[in-house]
Amino acid sequence: MSTLPRNIKTPGILFPALSVVIPVFNERENVQLLYGAVRDVLEKLRRPYEIIFVDDGSRDGTRNVLRGLAEQDKRLKVVFFRRNFGQSAAMAAGFRMSRGERVITMDGDMQNDPQDIPALLSKMDDGYDVVSGWRKHRKDKFVLRKVPSKIANRLICSLTDVRLHDTGCSLKAFRREIVDRIRLYGELHRFLPALARVEGARIAEVEVKHHPRQFGKSKYNLSRTFRVLMDLSSLNLFLKYLNNPLRYFGKIGLWCFGLALLGSGWILWKTVREAMVFLGVNVIATLVFLLWAMGFQFIFMGLVASLIVRTGTRKGGASGLVFLNQHEGRRS
Repeated sequence: MSTLPRNIKTPGILFPALSVVIPVFNERENVQLLYGAVRDVLEKLRRPYEIIFVDDGSRDGTRNVLRGLAEQDKRLKVVFFRRNFGQSAAMAAGFRMSRGERVITMDGDMQNDPQDIPALLSKMDDGYDVVSGWRKHRKDKFVLRKVPSKIANRLICSLTDVRLHDTGCSLKAFRREIVDRIRLYGELHRFLPALARVEGARIAEVEVKHHPRQFGKSKYNLSRTFRVLMDLSSLNLFLKYLNNPLRYFGKIGLWCFGLALLGSGWILWKTVREAMVFLGVNVIATLVFLLWAMGFQFIFMGLVASLIVRTGTRKGGASGLVFLNQHEGRRS
């Protein structure tokens, strides 16, 4: 194993120009049709490519179909999860397996149209690092999908300052250097443009087609709303205080100190004025003690978080390096 910058040409290793990452979960009827459609589009582009399906613990026979396809086409890679870990984990695994200079992501339900891939790549040629699809005429149920999606788009755009019409569209194109720096967990696959903006990416949007689902059942429902909101809150914190988390924890600590000072002053004033200790002082004194303790704790947490950030930045200074297997040409 060796550590090499990606722009160094290694003899005998050929990297594809394009990687298409497709997470799937119980999509037996769709995967073969989708594979054929994606392959046909990529063949017309006349560029080296690879297609990566990530099976997120399917139990309906999707795995068998993917195994059969992989045996027929060496450009098709398949990653199997032992159980369902979620789309973010599947997307992260696909990113890790991909080797292309440009990475395209899309859903496995045949609602994204592979014919839109050239449009995304063409827009990227204008100098953009991320190109996101916009399902302007979305073919989904109004109450269960369209309304929550519009609300989520408004929230995400207002909190992350990424101005897109459709942040939830899975059809996107990324440059390699952006993919290598993004870390996915929870439900953060919904916020890929915001995560890319943290890395300084130039982001554009292209109108794409959207088709109604023909086979299988949708995996999205309102039960995911709470998880999305929690991840959005953590993402907002990440975007605003990434470089100096002490500012965030310090603000909370200062508020605790302020309240503790007010409580201490009130106890002192009551004690001096009434020249006696009364029952209320014990309660307030306990609260004041807790506020002082909380203030110091938040300051300490901020210092630790800042130390982690600075240490990670120093160790990750060679972020332009990737691990390559010189014999097989695979990213480790």
